[in-house]
Amino acid sequence: MTSQQIKEVSLKHFAQHGYEGASLAQIADDVGIKKQSIYTHFKGKDELFLQLCSDACENELRFVMNFIESNSARPLKEFLFDFLLKYIDRYEKCDSAKFWIRTAFFPPLHLYRQVMKHVYKYLDKLEELLLPIMKKAVAKGEVNPTIGEQRATVAFLALLDGIFVEMIYGSPERLRRRLDASWYLYWRGLSGN
Repeated sequence: MTSQQIKEVSLKHFAQHGYEGASLAQIADDVGIKKQSIYTHFKGKDELFLQLCSDACENELRFVMNFIESNSARPLKEFLFDFLLKYIDRYEKCDSAKFWIRTAFFPPLHLYRQVMKHVYKYLDKLEELLLPIMKKAVAKGEVNPTIGEQRATVAFLALLDGIFVEMIYGSPERLRRRLDASWYLYWRGLSGN
């Protein structure tokens, strides 16, 4: 039994039930240990949750960096739309992504400052990584130059936020409808086409 096993099982519980709904007793049971054995590795639920939050932030940044590295040569329209699709797929299949997105929108009140430190780190890095891609797209004429890379990036992050909200609350049909409509308007505004 390792702290890694505890973290893996905890991630599933927190992703599915949130902080308040996750039970250390149930986590311990699923790991196959007594609840008090968790305290050998973590001071308590808060420390375990914050460690998972830090890990998830790093995982999501790694996902973004890998996506950019593999796809940055593509036309901007394909790159951005595929990024949205990959994140939707990731949310459906990856506990870390599900945990991260839900935690970013619903941090436990008593851990708000600690959680938001990770969330803002992620958002700032995401913006930093997307800006050069938008700048290149402006130079290539894919983006209306009067919009500029900063505004195009921030608007894309707002679109991504809307998709995240629908991933949490909506059905696949609602999500697809929101994606199609918001993407259509975003791209028309960005490209002028």
